[in-house]
Amino acid sequence: MEYILFFETWIVLALIFSCLEIFVPGGILLNLGIASLLVAVGVQQKFLDTWAITLTAWFIFASILLFVLYFFTEKFFKGERTIDNVYEELDIYGKEVVVTESIGPGTHAGRVSYQGTTWTALSDGTELTAGTHATIVCKDNISLVVEPLK
Repeated sequence: MEYILFFETWIVLALIFSCLEIFVPGGILLNLGIASLLVAVGVQQKFLDTWAITLTAWFIFASILLFVLYFFTEKFFKGERTIDNVYEELDIYGKEVVVTESIGPGTHAGRVSYQGTTWTALSDGTELTAGTHATIVCKDNISLVVEPLK
């Protein structure tokens, strides 16, 4: 474990981590390289004299750099963010569907074609025959509630 206390070991690790950042982008390996440089300085100045303190210092430096640089990049280098509608029932309301299996009369369920697949569908009690077009009114659990296209 004595190689951990060599200045050259930490310089080589810093170079390896920094070069690997080219292949694994994201900044984490660069943070590890900077932490290795800081530990190399500590080892050279004889601040870090045991392997346990040296590895602990490296871990602490890497953690601090990770959090500090993360918040710095988030603040000054914001990416494009879009928040789509997460309430999908708003998206399906009013969409036109084709009845593939007769719906009704009454509460008899049928099937409609929507978004490339078929869904169980209910109506307001009116009968919808296969091949007719309908509009989605709402969603009831995993079934679509439809009404005749007007």
